[in-house]
Amino acid sequence: MDRFDLGAHTKQISTQNDEAQRWFNIGLNWCYGFNHEEGVKCFLKALEHDPDCVMAHWGVAYGSGPFYNNVWRQFSEAEANAATRLCCDHIQLARKSADRASALENQLVEALAQRFQKPYAVSGEEFDRWDDDYASAMRRVYYANRDDHDVMAIFAEALMTRTPWQLWNVKKGIPAQNADTLEAMDVIERSIAMHDAAGTPQHPAILHLHIHATEMSDEPERAMRSADILGTLCPDAGHMNHMPGHTYVLCGEYEKAKIASEKAIRADNMYVDYAGPFNFYTTARCHDLHLMMYTCMYLGQFKPAIAAAEQMCATLSKEVLSAPDRPQMAITMEGYFSMKMHVLVRFGRWQDIVDAPMPDDQVLFCVSTAMHHYAKGVAHAALNNFEAAEEEQRQFFQAVDRIPLDRKFFNNTARSTLAVGEKMLEGELEYHKGNYEVAFAALRESVQRDDNLEYTEPWAWMHPPRHALAALLSEQGHFEEAEQVYRADLGLNNELQRCAQHPDNVWALHGFVECLRQRGDIDELLVFEEKLTQALAKTDVPITSSCLCRKQVEDFSKSNCCSG
Repeated sequence: MDRFDLGAHTKQISTQNDEAQRWFNIGLNWCYGFNHEEGVKCFLKALEHDPDCVMAHWGVAYGSGPFYNNVWRQFSEAEANAATRLCCDHIQLARKSADRASALENQLVEALAQRFQKPYAVSGEEFDRWDDDYASAMRRVYYANRDDHDVMAIFAEALMTRTPWQLWNVKKGIPAQNADTLEAMDVIERSIAMHDAAGTPQHPAILHLHIHATEMSDEPERAMRSADILGTLCPDAGHMNHMPGHTYVLCGEYEKAKIASEKAIRADNMYVDYAGPFNFYTTARCHDLHLMMYTCMYLGQFKPAIAAAEQMCATLSKEVLSAPDRPQMAITMEGYFSMKMHVLVRFGRWQDIVDAPMPDDQVLFCVSTAMHHYAKGVAHAALNNFEAAEEEQRQFFQAVDRIPLDRKFFNNTARSTLAVGEKMLEGELEYHKGNYEVAFAALRESVQRDDNLEYTEPWAWMHPPRHALAALLSEQGHFEEAEQVYRADLGLNNELQRCAQHPDNVWALHGFVECLRQRGDIDELLVFEEKLTQALAKTDVPITSSCLCRKQVEDFSKSNCCSG
């Protein structure tokens, strides 16, 4: 618990015991880094040294309840019953020692009590009301203590957790209905400005929340400085090292996202060596590996992408996914196991896909089973094994039909995510059979389904259908449409919501440069040839098309490839 360097942030509380204070600080920093289970352990250690410490009791309740990445509706009934009972108990214990606490500490306890109004699970609608009541109570605490940066962080997260991952309408670029996004942003950016004015270190939780508050917006770069600073503050907190990667990927800074992910994975490996895999933080470790895969795919780097995928598969063992005390793990996490197939499809490893064994337990690994059939279908189509591809397509449909409706892949259902693959597989199969118009119609539909997925970072479907559509359009000489598809993917024509753009990715740059050459636009071509040259220098495999399903390719990998 105390072997990790979580940074220098401290919060002075009402205790005469130095060890209680130390353990409280450690617990608070774990919670700020979204490892609440570890935080609770530390708050309990604080209580061993000071059993009447009000803020330690507050910490147990705060850390045992919902947060932005694990809201009430994601708790199983047993988990919600245990959490509400424990939190109510510690709220009452904190109240009994109110005379030992400061006015602010008692205000925090009373505000938190609004999040745990009964010692048992209630309906989702009532849980939502509790979150609303808690946010309202924290608003009062904030206005009574406007210069306390911990209060700012706790209040901002309370606002954001009312509508988790629904802070912005990504299609319109405005705050989502019923969300307190602008208020949260005001609080967060006020804290940042105050630290700047005072010349004091920024608050790590504020920077963390700044990234979350902006990532769905039209201006993710607004948190770029926060991302840069956060990456220096908490060396052994995996999630805090990972978070800058959200901003970096959205802004096309894939190399910086890779470095952030490497730091996160290093810290996560330290943590799993200490704590083991049977904890909620395994979800964060998989998320960090997922971003590593994603950013390396956009860099055109197969080796680190497949290494992260294989580590993810090793992490999500049958034992972890079927742990009896964590029934939500399979529902929310099994989809991560399937992500290796995206890497193999992205890099055109057709024979590796064909040879890959199916999951042993196809009931537990139901999403992964469908993804394997999808990938095998695409691979067989690319290899012109049409009968085998059609059989995989048939088995894909059957596998999707067996997936429980509640299976999730982060903010999307598994079925809605796989619906993108349904049309992508159809498009690939029809294209290689020579049915080009049918193929393009299917791929355009795949693009639409992909655009309509709920926001996640990384995006739930990791291989952009636009890359396949534009590559195959180009192969058939439809450069005008292909150019527009690439422009949308690169974020050059403002047709696509900001969070679904992929600025300066090597795959789309390759196709876009080919289109510009065909059109003879010298001025724009010179700019993007230089971008492509820089992007190609970072790849570890030849990039010959925006999708390696294309067979007639353009190799721009030589150093003088981009001369006229």
